[in-house]
Amino acid sequence: MSPEPALPLAARSKDLVGSVIDSSTSLLDKQTHDIVRFAMGSPADEAIPTEVLAAVGVEAIGAGSPDAFGYAATEGDPELRNALLAELDGTSDQTTPDRLTITAGGMQGLDLACKLFIDPGDLVVVESPTYTNGSATALSYQASLLEIPVDEDGMQVDVLEDRVRRGGVTPKVIYAIPTFQNPSGTTLSLERRQRLLELTREWGSILIDDDPYGLLRFEGDPLPTLHELADGDPLVFSVRTFSKIVAPGLRVGWLDTDPSLGQLLINAKQAMDTCTNLPAQRLLAGFLRGGHLAEHLVTQRAEYRLRKEAMQQSLATHFGDSATWTDPHGGFFLWVTLDETVDTTALFPVALEEGVAFIPGKAFSPSEQFPHALRVCFASSSPARIEVGVERLHRAVDRVAAEGRA
Repeated sequence: MSPEPALPLAARSKDLVGSVIDSSTSLLDKQTHDIVRFAMGSPADEAIPTEVLAAVGVEAIGAGSPDAFGYAATEGDPELRNALLAELDGTSDQTTPDRLTITAGGMQGLDLACKLFIDPGDLVVVESPTYTNGSATALSYQASLLEIPVDEDGMQVDVLEDRVRRGGVTPKVIYAIPTFQNPSGTTLSLERRQRLLELTREWGSILIDDDPYGLLRFEGDPLPTLHELADGDPLVFSVRTFSKIVAPGLRVGWLDTDPSLGQLLINAKQAMDTCTNLPAQRLLAGFLRGGHLAEHLVTQRAEYRLRKEAMQQSLATHFGDSATWTDPHGGFFLWVTLDETVDTTALFPVALEEGVAFIPGKAFSPSEQFPHALRVCFASSSPARIEVGVERLHRAVDRVAAEGRA
């Protein structure tokens, strides 16, 4: 039998690296034993306001809205746009109608940014560690990535400045998650936010301001968003989502961009999906109009603080001085660094056997740094389940260490 002919794939296909995070959902669904799920960055099932959404939905997309199952305007349904503008009024993300585009989640916002601004070979700055899906999107448009380290105050902007100066090539795009960063949980300091904006203007770069977690601060003083500090600067492209603050399955987010990009965003989105899911938009519009988001966030902030503290206590109990971890003031994640003898990629299948899932550190670096680190999501598990999961994680580490000595 003659070999099958090779398919004529586009050159960009080699840069479609996928997402370890998203793939974990399918992997875990295939398991038949109990798994404590620290892997996916998602609210817990019980944290999603299902009863309120169901009640709102009867009016928002039921018999009272016979057009709710049709097509929507590409830039977003007026009901959601108006409700969102009212919700943001007076906040650090306050905006105007000509800057607003409704998207199919935050990921579509990142894809639109990359589609509009990245040509093959363009230099794109990413944090290190960074959000896997964000760097993967840039790679899918054949970007060249420059990783900049993160510390307790977020991206090390002085290192960025130095490496760009020594490299002699300015970045086309800078991708930043400034608040409760994924995966580290750290927050970019005010001084660094201001300097990052100065460099953005100096270089003429596009700054993708990806801020899914900013509304989930449960301690400390809030900082102005990059959107607020930019004060309308067209170089700042802000990406937001309802996935972390309401429900990920709705797949609705929004962009705040310079008005000059409005028609281009519509053109690009029409080549993707025509419009964002209209029933989900109507559901969220009703949720916002009813004042439910503010109430929901108060509850969730308190709960996430308890869960973060529970995870830190469990880590201290089971790992003591053999691991370190971050101390975020909001968001979903802890970044845990284990002993240098532990490779977390090798640890993952053993931990899965023990009944706990996480994301290995290498997944958050295009150059596969952080072999001894891992990301855990505290938001998705109760304190009792967190204790079980951390105990299982420690058991897995002990197994790997024993097998390494054998």
